[in-house]
Amino acid sequence: MRQSEINRNTLETRITVRLNVDGSGKSRLATGVPFLDHMLDQIARHGMIDLEVEAQGDLHIDAHHTVEDIGISLGQAL
Repeated sequence: MRQSEINRNTLETRITVRLNVDGSGKSRLATGVPFLDHMLDQIARHGMIDLEVEAQGDLHIDAHHTVEDIGISLGQAL
């Protein structure tokens, strides 16, 4: 199976992405940003990949760093 796990820790965020491109479309998402969870679920479901994202970020300021670092981590995992 083609799988990867990326951990990204910065001053603003702590991100873990687990990806299985030979999956079945399952997702387990905890980003703290509901619309981002929805969009990541669509990637997993329609791309038939298994995707897990766990994120802790400075959401008390805004979602920018969390979204950015998840995007970077997802790209590295792919």
